[in-house]
Amino acid sequence: MGREVLVGTIVGTLDTFLIEPFVPHRPEEELYVAIKSERDKDVIYFSLRGGVEIEANWDTVTEIPVDVLARPEELDLGSKLPAGLADRLQPTAAFVRGLYRLYRDLGFSYLEINPFVFAGGRVVPLDLVARLDDAEAFWQRKTWRGLEFPEPFGRALTKEEAWIKEIDSRTGASLKLTILNPRGRVWTMVAGGGASVIYADTICDLGFAGELANYGEYSGDPSTMDTYDYTKTILELMTREKDPEGRPKYLLIGGGIANFTDVAKTFKGVVMGLEDYRDRLRDTGVEIYVRRGGPHYEEGLRIMRQLGERLGVQIHVYGPETHMTRIVSMALGGGE
Repeated sequence: MGREVLVGTIVGTLDTFLIEPFVPHRPEEELYVAIKSERDKDVIYFSLRGGVEIEANWDTVTEIPVDVLARPEELDLGSKLPAGLADRLQPTAAFVRGLYRLYRDLGFSYLEINPFVFAGGRVVPLDLVARLDDAEAFWQRKTWRGLEFPEPFGRALTKEEAWIKEIDSRTGASLKLTILNPRGRVWTMVAGGGASVIYADTICDLGFAGELANYGEYSGDPSTMDTYDYTKTILELMTREKDPEGRPKYLLIGGGIANFTDVAKTFKGVVMGLEDYRDRLRDTGVEIYVRRGGPHYEEGLRIMRQLGERLGVQIHVYGPETHMTRIVSMALGGGE
């Protein structure tokens, strides 16, 4: 506990252990079951040869497709599971049926028990792996009971990332932030999860992967105050120090054309944050490029243009007539 170890190329601290009682059994008693969601169906996988060599024995695995509208209690598993189960057939069918009901009810996307055995007249899972999708969190808010998704091994949240995560947890909008390089010169405030991927890809394609400072998004019509807090967090990180070589830093406020996000309202939160950091923006040599479209975008862009004149900060403003990621090449490659 507490020891720092290298796993592959990732260094992390061991802080969580699962300790289980040993269940005496014979290897030939080990069974395998897994459930996986596909686009138009779920698939139940079962084998009489569970254990560490299941992949090598995949030809022994029975695949049972289940329509997404099927009722778990109506599944006829008795005729589809291997006859080699013998007197374990009915209890195994009941167990797999109940497992599938759990899988459906709690919003799993993958569940595997390898192996499980019968011990003392009951089913005992000896090892288990499961995957949940946090997009299911809204529907499972009662059944998951405050379940928290851990950070990847070796990844500890910074103070700023933890703050944005807290804001995100108490709003219906989406606010995400990952710090990649706090000394980078290219910072983004992108509206939309898909747009954030496209902007990051474009920055990397132009040869600035090493300068990309952050990755994240704000979307789902966040309130003015939530946008204000998000903006302040980005600007605090961005303006802590100047570039050692005196080069400018770039803030790209981009996104696609919103369907329902009020651009003018969210830009008010951005403007409030920029006004708070007026002096630090100028001292750090920050240039800002804006591209946005959507409800009330004309008003939002007008506010941003006037802000640049008022603050004495270079703010280049573009609407939906400009290609979504064109501001990236404008900032990093020059030209208008």
